[in-house]
Amino acid sequence: MEHLHGTYNLELVILSYIIASLASYAALDLAGRVSQASGMARNVWLTCGAVSMGLGIWSMHFVGMLAFVLPTQVSYSTGKVVLSVLLAIVASGVALNIAGRQSGRISKLMIAGVLMTAGISSMHYVGMAAMSIPVTYEPGRVVLSILIAALASFAALWLMFFFRYHQSRHTWVYKMGSGLIMGIGISGMHYTGMSAAHFHHSHGSMVSSGMQIEPGILAYLIASGTFIALGLTLFGIFINQRMSQKDRRIHENEQWYQALYHNHSDAIISVNKEGIVKGINAAVTTITGYPEKEVMDRSIDEIAQQIDIEWISEFDSIDWDDHGLEQAHYMAKMRDVQGELLDLSIVVVPVVIDGRHVGSHILIKDVTEEKQAQEKIRHQALHDPLTGLPNRRKLDDVLACTINDSAEKGNSFAVMVMDIDRFKMINDSLGHSIGDVFLREVSNRIMKAIEASDPLAMENVMLARMGGDEFTLVVTQGQATEVRVAELAKQIVEAIQLPYRLKENDFYVTASIGIAMYPDHGVGVDALLKHADSAMYEVKKNGKNGFQFYTAQLDSELYERIELEGYLRKALERDEMVLYYQPQIRTEDSRMIGVEALIRWNHPLKGLLAPNVFIPLAEETGMIYEIGNWTLREACRQMKLWHASGGPLIPVSVNLSSQQFHQSNLVEQVKNALLETGLDARYLELEITESMMMDAAVSTAILNELTALGVKISLDDFGTGYSSLSYLKHFPIHKLKIDRSFVTDITESHSDQAIVATIISMAQNLKMEVIAEGIETKGQLDILMQNDCREIQGYYFSRPLPASEVEHDFFVPLRLQGNGTPPAPS
Repeated sequence: MEHLHGTYNLELVILSYIIASLASYAALDLAGRVSQASGMARNVWLTCGAVSMGLGIWSMHFVGMLAFVLPTQVSYSTGKVVLSVLLAIVASGVALNIAGRQSGRISKLMIAGVLMTAGISSMHYVGMAAMSIPVTYEPGRVVLSILIAALASFAALWLMFFFRYHQSRHTWVYKMGSGLIMGIGISGMHYTGMSAAHFHHSHGSMVSSGMQIEPGILAYLIASGTFIALGLTLFGIFINQRMSQKDRRIHENEQWYQALYHNHSDAIISVNKEGIVKGINAAVTTITGYPEKEVMDRSIDEIAQQIDIEWISEFDSIDWDDHGLEQAHYMAKMRDVQGELLDLSIVVVPVVIDGRHVGSHILIKDVTEEKQAQEKIRHQALHDPLTGLPNRRKLDDVLACTINDSAEKGNSFAVMVMDIDRFKMINDSLGHSIGDVFLREVSNRIMKAIEASDPLAMENVMLARMGGDEFTLVVTQGQATEVRVAELAKQIVEAIQLPYRLKENDFYVTASIGIAMYPDHGVGVDALLKHADSAMYEVKKNGKNGFQFYTAQLDSELYERIELEGYLRKALERDEMVLYYQPQIRTEDSRMIGVEALIRWNHPLKGLLAPNVFIPLAEETGMIYEIGNWTLREACRQMKLWHASGGPLIPVSVNLSSQQFHQSNLVEQVKNALLETGLDARYLELEITESMMMDAAVSTAILNELTALGVKISLDDFGTGYSSLSYLKHFPIHKLKIDRSFVTDITESHSDQAIVATIISMAQNLKMEVIAEGIETKGQLDILMQNDCREIQGYYFSRPLPASEVEHDFFVPLRLQGNGTPPAPS
């Protein structure tokens, strides 16, 4: 057969490449559509994509064949042309199907690449076989064309996978560039295959049974159809992409909403305009305990009535078809399935679609813990943390309300201010923790006394703790007559003075109560509290352990007390304090064996004041430390002066207050006083009381340090306290001092005689010195001497004297008078 040589139509060659590139771009886009679709939509996209891509590849192939112009007329077999089209479509379908799957394993890619290569190669050579002239091939170039087809197929599959997982705003640019590269591969395969073909002239007659259209015209017709098909495909992809993006945004927004709805910590109930529940989230069951099946498709009003919701706000029902379209907030209480009472915050949010109210969301928040926390904070702000009683702030509020109410109704009520006597002594000696236990016990006793006075009194009496050991009672209504108030105060005083068991010992305290009546003693909060306070201080001044109603006279006394405090603060710097000394006498020879230093205040207006006038005030204001330290130094200075001037080598006795005894630097103060004055420590005697030794461990340490200095310890007012006799065994005490209360009636009271005799005998057996104070008559002296009391102190021998008079009267040997009796008292 004669070999035919043909030429290529360059325009059609370029057109075929454009078709290949456009088909490649469409294929890359279609792969993404197929991967995102599922179900029937995926099948539709896969079919349309396979047809569009297959037609594009076939069109490129067929236009490429038509671009080859032979010097003879060529017709094409319709059947084989259709078969080549189907092969191209099948190859494209395989590629899109594999690329659109979620799993991209290498084995599947290899199979898909081989199938696609086979499809494209078959499409090409079946299409070539459709030509009406004989064709022979060069095997080497055929193999090369198939390899190029394989390379193009694998490249197409890889790019389809790549763009499916790597999307960005510039993806279309990358797809366009990839399409141009794939177009080169597909075109290269075709034209390599064409170069492998040799066309021959057939000498036999040819019966034209194929297409007889001019090749150029046919090429442009096929190209036009292909462009239209691919254009429609890309347009469809664009429209679908926009719709998919919109659907995706809608779906994402819905998922965001669903996530918020179902995972919200607040319960959400969705109802329609009729109030029928159409949806709930999991928090509804979590908060209320009611399962979804008991709530769905039921009227919310019916559910609220069934679970007995108590509306706290003024509304007890909600109009679910409210056209106001405004949020509404409610507070309510309900019991959950376990019966626990819940505090609920309810917000009704209208749902509006296209300007029309279609229903509501009910947001329910469990604020039980929040309410409890707020109540706890409020309670803490208005109550004492130690006793749980109302505090000063709460008292002021109650007093203000009570005054307003009493003014409107014409009622009277009482304000009782109470202070615990000797509490500071317990707090200082036993420590603050024991002091707290004591205060709680005191508050319990007061409450029990109130309840015992009248079981209904608790409703009309409020007890508050003002701080420290001060309490205040407000007594209203039926309890508020002076007789009833006095009876209540008496019962409280009696309850408080009963012994307290602290640190395995019994301790005794008393209470001082001042009472002010509304409106007789004041009509304002401050006035009532001030007047009740004045009455309480009057009780303290008169010996404590009692109660008193306010009188107008107390105002002047309170003013005097305030004035006295002002002068007292300047007394030391003005050198107004002075020490008096009371001699202590030995009975066997009437010689002075010591002196007790007793402070006096030379007031600029009131003259010489005894310690019982200003020492309680000094203890209350804290000035006792400065006054006590001054007393200690001055007593040591004076005694050293007497020693240096040839006076008798006798000790000086100095009283310590409870606060002074428990100051942290007491030992240091004593040591400094001795060093500054040069007095030998054995000539200093410190007098303490039993109440100072309540905390044995602390007291023992202090007394041992003082004894180590050489100072002697005297136990003053022995027998009047409430402490244990074990103190005498464990503490380094050198001398017992019999209190004047046992001496005053000793000539008439056999009990006092027995007590005094016992104390003297006990002290002698314990190798302690003993001294009796308050001796004023010879009868008292005789009885003490009969009981072998060797040391005495009192007015019978001498009152307290200034230092100059002590020198004049006692720095010569005391001589017995002619009848053998001591000198008469001066």
